[in-house]
Amino acid sequence: MEELPQSLFDVYALALPRGHGFGDRPPVGAWRDADGTACGIARCDDITGVFGVLVMRRRVDHVWTVVADEHGFASLEETKARIKLLLREGEPLEPLPANTAARPALHDLKGRVPSQAFDLLRARTHQRAGWILNQLYLALPNPDKTWAGDCQTVNFHTRLWEAQLLASFREQGLLVTQPHESPDFHIENRKGDEAWVEAVTANPAVLYEHVNAPRGQPPQAREELFFGPAAVRFAKTLGNKLERNYHALPHVAGKPFMIALADFQAPASMTWSREGLIGYLYGQGAEVVEVDGRPVPKPVLASHLLGPSAFPAGLFTDDRHAELSAVIFSNACSMAKLNRVMASAAGPPDGLRYVRIGRFFDRTPGALEGIPFCLDVASEAYRSLWPQSYEPWSAEMEVFHNPFARHPVPFELLPEATHWFDQDGEMMCRAHYPHAILWSQTLIQDADAPMPRLGDFLPAQSRDDEIEPGPDEP
Repeated sequence: MEELPQSLFDVYALALPRGHGFGDRPPVGAWRDADGTACGIARCDDITGVFGVLVMRRRVDHVWTVVADEHGFASLEETKARIKLLLREGEPLEPLPANTAARPALHDLKGRVPSQAFDLLRARTHQRAGWILNQLYLALPNPDKTWAGDCQTVNFHTRLWEAQLLASFREQGLLVTQPHESPDFHIENRKGDEAWVEAVTANPAVLYEHVNAPRGQPPQAREELFFGPAAVRFAKTLGNKLERNYHALPHVAGKPFMIALADFQAPASMTWSREGLIGYLYGQGAEVVEVDGRPVPKPVLASHLLGPSAFPAGLFTDDRHAELSAVIFSNACSMAKLNRVMASAAGPPDGLRYVRIGRFFDRTPGALEGIPFCLDVASEAYRSLWPQSYEPWSAEMEVFHNPFARHPVPFELLPEATHWFDQDGEMMCRAHYPHAILWSQTLIQDADAPMPRLGDFLPAQSRDDEIEPGPDEP
């Protein structure tokens, strides 16, 4: 029995129904067996000081299953002894429960031709991203039967988004279940606040290969940025989901319903498309005007999006869709996110460095530009940005609330997300993490290479051992 490193503990705990939410019996230690097929957690009641154990073992399909949850031990030494016994080191993996099919192995292609994105996970630069994606897949409560095949082939990014949502929800201590085919997730906190979440990705009208795709230019006119092609694509994506009337399903009716949206509509569109979502949801944009010799932002309103479709703008400006409580959005659904979480928590692979370059949100009133940064994600400077001392899964999660929602989402349901909401006709923001990142890209380089300067960072190149290929997040 050996002590479980914090970085591994936080990954394994994502397989628990409530993830990192241990309530009033927090962990005080964790151990694993030699081959990593069993782990035990010592817990201590905040009020009584009594100890307990929680032990998980791998099933034959490598999904974690809880085999013991006991309480009533007088000391940590007694608790550790009980854990050592329950780990059952050297014994066979746990059998499958009755009437349960084995979860297909994510690495087993079964004759399928993998997408370039999935195939990239075998590269040295992305092996840890592949490892953590597999752990999240194994942690899903009840994934679709086609999940593994979809992830390996044409629906890689959709499945990546679902895996990242699971990590973000359980990192916040939510009970995450998948009791029905749709919507994708039911989430609940210990207070009883709950919601249903359907995950979706905004995809291109014409498919393209994401890996090493030439980076497109964002719209230059601010009107195009807020109300142009990106906003139209979001309108179509959300509209297709709303037409399915998830809110009317018996298990959803009367409860908050959210759509979780990630963007893959164009190469690197995540670096600029967020404004299009705001333009569509709230019918608002911004332009820069000069007041007393200083540039200041001025709101711009729109009733319709640009283009021949003339989609109405302002999905959340009246009660047309009161059944949609909120939209969850992240501009960081990418393999780079997986790499960074692992590198900031456990260090990068030998010989490699991951550098995140971008701009922090500047909270100075009237500020128009973000604050530039260039940081090694394994450095103390980067780790100190986050209270966990590594990049959180939910760092880029934003919740855009519908002020006309029939069943509003309590802020407390997603406590570590950034919330945007209407207050007396003004858009307000409540953020958990002090350092919000407007956009970024992740550079992968040799560990002995000189640290780049912000101005040196180039668009994605053809060599995946130097710059993260494909779209990266803002």
